[in-house]
Amino acid sequence: MVEDLVLGGVYQHYKGKNYLVRDLARHSETMEWMVLYECLYENEEGRLWVRPLKMFLETIELDGKTVPRFQYIGNQKGRSRL
Repeated sequence: MVEDLVLGGVYQHYKGKNYLVRDLARHSETMEWMVLYECLYENEEGRLWVRPLKMFLETIELDGKTVPRFQYIGNQKGRSRL
C-alpha cells in the first residue's frame, strides 16, 4: 500500500481541491502509516493535514459511482514514486 503513494505528488480530493503529498509518518501507538499533505489553496483552517494512508487511498461512493477519495493528478518538482 505504501508503494501506491507518490511523494511530492499532487492529488485531487473528490470534492475538487488539490493537495501536495509531503511525506509519510507512522502513528506512534498503532504504527499505522499516515499521509502528511498540504493544501494547494488558501485555507484558514490549516495548511498541513494528516490522514491514515488506508483512508487516503480508499475509494468512496459518490452519486452512485465508486471514485477514489484522492486521485493522483501529477508530480511536483520531479519527485518519483516511493
